[in-house]
Amino acid sequence: MKLTKAPFAIALVSALVLSGCQSTSPQTWFVSEQTPETTNQTAEQQATESSASAEPKSLQTVPEIALGTAGFHQQPVAEEPLPEQDLWQRIRQNLQFEAPDNQRLRSQRNWYVSHPEYLQRVGKRAEPFLHLIVEEIEKRKLPMDLVLLPIVESAFDPFAYSHGSAAGVWQFIPGTARHYGLDINWWYDGRRDVYAATHAALDYLEDLYAYFDGDWLHALAAYNSGQGRVGNAIRKNQRAGKPTDFWSLDLPRETRAYVPKLLALSDILRNTDEYGIVWYPIENQPSLKVVELPAQIDLAKAADMAAMPLAELHRYNAAYNRWSTAPGGPHRLLLPQQNADTFEQAIAATNPKQWLSWQRHQVQSGESLLTIAKKYHTSVDVIQQVNDISSHIIRAGEFLLIPVASNDLDDYTLSQGQRLLATQTRQRQGEKSEYVVQSGDTLWDISRIYDVGTRELAKWNGMAPGDFLRPGQKLVIWSDSKAPSQRSASLIRTVTYQVRNGDSLARIANKFNVTIGDIEKWNNINRSRYLQPGQRLTLKVDVTNVSG
Repeated sequence: MKLTKAPFAIALVSALVLSGCQSTSPQTWFVSEQTPETTNQTAEQQATESSASAEPKSLQTVPEIALGTAGFHQQPVAEEPLPEQDLWQRIRQNLQFEAPDNQRLRSQRNWYVSHPEYLQRVGKRAEPFLHLIVEEIEKRKLPMDLVLLPIVESAFDPFAYSHGSAAGVWQFIPGTARHYGLDINWWYDGRRDVYAATHAALDYLEDLYAYFDGDWLHALAAYNSGQGRVGNAIRKNQRAGKPTDFWSLDLPRETRAYVPKLLALSDILRNTDEYGIVWYPIENQPSLKVVELPAQIDLAKAADMAAMPLAELHRYNAAYNRWSTAPGGPHRLLLPQQNADTFEQAIAATNPKQWLSWQRHQVQSGESLLTIAKKYHTSVDVIQQVNDISSHIIRAGEFLLIPVASNDLDDYTLSQGQRLLATQTRQRQGEKSEYVVQSGDTLWDISRIYDVGTRELAKWNGMAPGDFLRPGQKLVIWSDSKAPSQRSASLIRTVTYQVRNGDSLARIANKFNVTIGDIEKWNNINRSRYLQPGQRLTLKVDVTNVSG
């Protein structure tokens, strides 16, 4: 096949982000306080590398997709028409992807078939959102098999967060998310907005499908590992005179498993009786209603107006990081059908000013907008906007009007702060220690001090291994050994080493008790290239553990 060229230019910045993602291990864990099942799968079935990590490109109108292209059945599955009382039946009757008989697909299918309880859990988690995704896929005339992709990506957990910094049911990384119109800020993370992220993910998949000339397997592989990476693999095979179908490409291990996982799920759903799988029953009708509001609203007040528990409302609207919708929008809520009417009646009977609680604050000497914002769990720009302040200058004695949470912050159990607290206070094996981040610290430095894995350390603190640390940030560490003193951090030094005649990466790594991989990472070099005498290398060294 030939690859379409302009206007699908690959953004360099996205390629750099992608290369960073793909240097990690193919196993991806998910940070989710509500659904630990996503972290307890076998290594074979752990969700794959952050998918929407591929390079974004210019949007283009994609023509209606015809059947019969690579990876398709010529017609949807032929079955006797049945009353579509169950949503899975509606999906089943419109599946289009083929399931080739090969070991890679059989391996994934065997795992799912031997873990029916996993599919039950995922189905239950998908129940609120599945219908709206089905509707959007049908509207765009896309393959219905794509509705199963969030199972592979995140086990349908809106709070899923991978070690590649991907988030939400569709697992967008920040760069691609913003390219496809998803806002990410202190108040709101559009990657966890199932409604918005579904539209963005399908836009992205349509673009990839067009770029790869109508080959859905190539498009899916690119969603996982990157448009550039799949394109390079195709061109490599073309130059070598080899086939360029997905199954023949030299792709990362997680991508080689990723596409078969989706095809296996499609095959199992198509042949449910043959495999003896009972899917969690989901009615073929909307579970949630999209309610658009004109202004910011406290989630606790919204829950009261909708006559539903706050935690339940927040679970359907996982994008909101704090106690309210974002001041600058969106102000969209997904509500159960039975609660939406009650909510809309209450909204119609109130003034938007009543949707928030307000605090009159008198500025004290030494206070700044930042310290006041932190005190009231809001942001500086909100205080400026409400009080018509154009600068950061405030004077002692003046009064500010500040929107505040109507309930105690502990009540917002699914806010970002409360989810982090739940993660850090969860009982784990070993002895618990707390560490206060110092300037210049990295997760790698701290993991070496406590003799724990970087990924474990990140997971215990609701982070990805590549996330930046802030001085003063508090981390929890679970270690088998007694925790070292906080001052141990000062034993890690960043040093510059000048390469000498006869040096090799192995010799330098042995001398400073680090790994070759560490040296490569710190200096952005590859072990296949020779070191040059006089070349300078940056090393992070435990000064108490260096050989002579």
